[in-house]
Amino acid sequence: MTTAATRGRLFLGLALCLAVLLIVLFLSLALGARQVALGTTLEALFAPDAGNADHRVIRELRIPRTLLGLVAGAALGLAGSIMQGLTRNPLADPGLLGVNAGASLFVVLGITWFGIAGTTGQVWLAFAGAAVATVIVYAVGSGRAGATPISLTLAGSAVTAAMTSIITLLLLGNLDTLNQYRFWAVGSLVGRDLEALLALAPFLAVGLVLALSLGRMLNVLALGDDLASGLGQSVLRTRVLSAVAVVILCGCATSLAGPIVFVGLVVPHLARRITGPDYRWILAFSLLLGATLLVAADVIGRLVVLPGELEAGLVVAFVGAPVMIALVRGSRLGAL
Repeated sequence: MTTAATRGRLFLGLALCLAVLLIVLFLSLALGARQVALGTTLEALFAPDAGNADHRVIRELRIPRTLLGLVAGAALGLAGSIMQGLTRNPLADPGLLGVNAGASLFVVLGITWFGIAGTTGQVWLAFAGAAVATVIVYAVGSGRAGATPISLTLAGSAVTAAMTSIITLLLLGNLDTLNQYRFWAVGSLVGRDLEALLALAPFLAVGLVLALSLGRMLNVLALGDDLASGLGQSVLRTRVLSAVAVVILCGCATSLAGPIVFVGLVVPHLARRITGPDYRWILAFSLLLGATLLVAADVIGRLVVLPGELEAGLVVAFVGAPVMIALVRGSRLGAL
């Protein structure tokens, strides 16, 4: 049971994480290839001038980019925490259910067969592919004993391998598709607008509410299927609701920003080191830490190779890999 002192410490931690996130969001608006004074950034937010070029850059380019990073990072952080709680696998991430592979396959098929090159069309293709891949994984992984963590892991790996092979086959035979797909696949917030985010907003709202309501269920599920059933919790319902949340969150995030790796893997471990094993707190911290990580990665990518920039997906992978290695070496990952 969480004591009053522990709850106070955790609330303080949430407040600090929120403060850091707000600072990173402001830096995302202020920093980039075009140097904008901090005062000008504030003016663009609260007293915009349509004739001011700096204001247009911030409102038309940086605000949509920052919002996409905020939403996609939060969704990936939550989805990763749910996946690790659902499978009781400390190395699980949203891609374990074939979400990234399914989204990528549908984008490739859309480009190859239907010539869909716009970001709006690719968003819906990626979202549909994520959902279809997860349904297939659950169908394959549900044996007589139901969808167990081991069966889901194996089914997800098999489906991901199969879909990746199909993607490779399609790309090798079509250079134009490869040129369009490789920009989306690297994971980037560039070139996206708010139209796609607004279209997916209802799904994201449902996914966020559902994810944050799963904390108590995941806590009980962590005790084991038999004990969870003995305590009156429906294991099947918990897994289905968790899978739905992961599909919605990761499907939306992947469709908006591409298949960004490491956010869903690293963030839950960072959150767990702060909160302990209580998923009610892990999910709350993962939401803030995921958003902070992806937006910060996008800001770093704009600054390290001026006047060009690195995609956020590359920066996350570069930063996330050593962080994950440090976590593996410094903690016992088996204790979920």
